[in-house]
Amino acid sequence: MKSFMKGGKTLAIIGIIITIFGVIFHLQGHSIIGPESSFMYSNPNWVTYGMQMAILGIIILSIGIIIFKKN
Repeated sequence: MKSFMKGGKTLAIIGIIITIFGVIFHLQGHSIIGPESSFMYSNPNWVTYGMQMAILGIIILSIGIIIFKKN
């Protein structure tokens, strides 16, 4: 039971990290942050990729919280 709870905490942390990277990629695609020499800078593909990553991160975070709260 304890390892199951630890797995939920790990999933939540991974979800937070993925969400943060997704937001950063999204903002780079919009030319808001990052170096202008980056291949992601002002690239509409990375706007979409970043948004997809952020949504995936939120889903993983939610699953981790649900698993963590059950125990």
